[in-house]
Amino acid sequence: MLKVALIQQSNTPDINLNREKLVDSITKCAQEGAELVVLQELHDSLYFCQLEDPSLFDLAEPIPGVISNIYSELSAKLQIVLITSLFEKRAAGLYHNTSVVFEKDGSIAGIYRKMHIPDDPNYYEKFYFTPGDLGFKPIMTSVGNLGVLVCWDQWYPEAARLMALAGAQILIYPTAIGWTSNDGELERKRQVDAWITIQRSHAIANGIPLISVNRTGHEYDYSSHTEGIEFWGNSFVAGPQGELLAIAPTSEEIRLIVEIDLNKSENVRRWWPFLRDRRIDAYESLTKRYLD
Repeated sequence: MLKVALIQQSNTPDINLNREKLVDSITKCAQEGAELVVLQELHDSLYFCQLEDPSLFDLAEPIPGVISNIYSELSAKLQIVLITSLFEKRAAGLYHNTSVVFEKDGSIAGIYRKMHIPDDPNYYEKFYFTPGDLGFKPIMTSVGNLGVLVCWDQWYPEAARLMALAGAQILIYPTAIGWTSNDGELERKRQVDAWITIQRSHAIANGIPLISVNRTGHEYDYSSHTEGIEFWGNSFVAGPQGELLAIAPTSEEIRLIVEIDLNKSENVRRWWPFLRDRRIDAYESLTKRYLD
């Protein structure tokens, strides 16, 4: 059994305070026996993509760099595998939304650059992030082969499938998603249900467990164009049949500690041999934008 931890946190404009809270939570997770700790998307700062502001590129840093070194040292100190989500400065004018996976000795096991980049009100990510160019490749660690994806990637079955076909043992999604002030109660429920359902379907279709970590709390839109985002929490872990192993509340900061049986996937894939029965000879049209 693999003991994993999910940290669902609300953030403030004070990056140092956010980071102090995270370090404290990560330390407590390790003390409770977690070997793998997963953080939410862009966990050090506010979700800055609510507005387009060139000065916010100053938040980005190279990898490795000062920020990544903080989490590298923490991983080594606590002897955990740690999945982070950082704003990467690759070169002048070239930035990525990047997940960095640290091994138990503090070394970088691998990175994943977010592939699907949204561009919608409150989520102006195309202004900041260049789409990833590393493909859908799992990151091998001492706790398993991790299929790390990021937020908007979680809506695309193709991404999950390619990670599974490349040998991922767990799908992992650091996330920042929530409601706007225009969303009524019924719409809010529909959105959360859809978000959980699509990810559970990835676990089922590929016969592997899944971890999704969202942030919580309200964050203002400092452009004043909207009333901001209320992040809906609901971080969760699903098993290889889509069964919910644990789920967080909507508006509470919380640490979830969950045990995952990585050996269960073998039996599930024997019962439901979706990979065996795929018609790989008939899927070439998937590479087209649309079939006119």
